[in-house]
Amino acid sequence: MSSTRPDSPCIGVCSTLYDDVCRGCGRHVMEVANWVFFDAEEKERVWQRISQEGHWPCFERFPRFTHVTSEKDIGG
Repeated sequence: MSSTRPDSPCIGVCSTLYDDVCRGCGRHVMEVANWVFFDAEEKERVWQRISQEGHWPCFERFPRFTHVTSEKDIGG
């Protein structure tokens, strides 16, 4: 896994709208559900696929999530 990526592609904008793919991160529903059980190789395959499909880097579509540095930034 790249040191510039988080462990999970989840950006907290989960939306499947009854589709098989999350519109936030691009993972398939079963990939989201089983992510914690995936080994490094399985995770890397998912990362490669979502990157090739243009889902990552998701933070470019949701820049406000990249600027949260403290509870103060999120109103805490």
